[in-house]
Amino acid sequence: MRSSILGLTLIMALGVFVHAQVITGSWETEILIDPQAVDIPTFLDFSTDLTVTYEIAGWAFTSFTQLDDTGWIDQTFSAGGVLGAYSFGSSLDFDPAGSFESWEVTAGVSTAGMTFDSSFTLIEQDVTLTLGGRGSTGLVEVDVETTFGGDDNDICDLIWSGLDVTVEFLFCCAEVTSTIEFNCDGFEYLTFDVDGIQIPNLPWLVIDAELAFDLQSKSLTLSPGFDFGTYLCFDIYVSPESSGGKGPEEVLSFESFSVDGLGIECELGTVTFTGISYWGDTGKPGALGEYWEMYQIASNDDGCCGPFSFEIAVFFDQTSNNLGDVALFTAETELGVSEQFEFSLGVEIDAMAGTIELSAGFVVTW
Repeated sequence: MRSSILGLTLIMALGVFVHAQVITGSWETEILIDPQAVDIPTFLDFSTDLTVTYEIAGWAFTSFTQLDDTGWIDQTFSAGGVLGAYSFGSSLDFDPAGSFESWEVTAGVSTAGMTFDSSFTLIEQDVTLTLGGRGSTGLVEVDVETTFGGDDNDICDLIWSGLDVTVEFLFCCAEVTSTIEFNCDGFEYLTFDVDGIQIPNLPWLVIDAELAFDLQSKSLTLSPGFDFGTYLCFDIYVSPESSGGKGPEEVLSFESFSVDGLGIECELGTVTFTGISYWGDTGKPGALGEYWEMYQIASNDDGCCGPFSFEIAVFFDQTSNNLGDVALFTAETELGVSEQFEFSLGVEIDAMAGTIELSAGFVVTW
């Protein structure tokens, strides 16, 4: 599970394992065609924005992705929520080519008629910390703000060397532990850990999974373990190897088995989330096609005029190694305007071939 996964991409939360989960989002696409253009690059001007928000227990985690006819041009992850009297927010901005751009964290608390807030901003080696407070007694109003750093120098401001944030949250059926680390130069690495993934019919064996990202590499590490529990929404793709089995001369011998991939599918409100990673030689899930990893968000609901459905998927090639290294992006949507008329729109961006395919259609029945 990668980029995107979505992130997912979660920076701040705390111990929430039994709450309702909802995924919302928007997909906005604009296509401009110049009939007088002399070549394909100037004939077509295309841009699309994809926003996905995951909400749980008063917290919201959002991924914003922007693509145009030149490729993937912007990626932002943000999070915000409330813990008692405290409010928190964070925004992390990447250049999809593989570089860190900025990270901002805000926090505030209101108590005894006073409001205190703070903001922390990291842009490469430039650190800015702002502390403020305000309040009123009815006769006297106080508003104080002080700023540290922000001089755009070549050393780490405020003698600041790094920060580690550990988050525990519920995603689908999994209890996930996420760790993100920043140093003076910016983003260092991000990990997502899920322990105790069950395998059907093998209750004595569980798999621990760790998804790790840095700006130049990513990895999914599976570690076997022994435990008891209940199989939930994960799929473990297992390939056993055996020999013999022709008695009485040859006994059936189970020599080994390999774990070729990991998948997850669950419903969050009206949205179905699917993620598949598979690196085996045979038995690849058909949804992957020629790719080894896919993340998909799909939904079927009622629109203003009739049934509405959409499906957005991101695919990764076996040569994909970077956080923003997407091989294929597809999106389709259908809207039933009436019982007799259905409209559809789709887009496919093949980053490996450097092509963009757009489709639109309708069906009329009588």
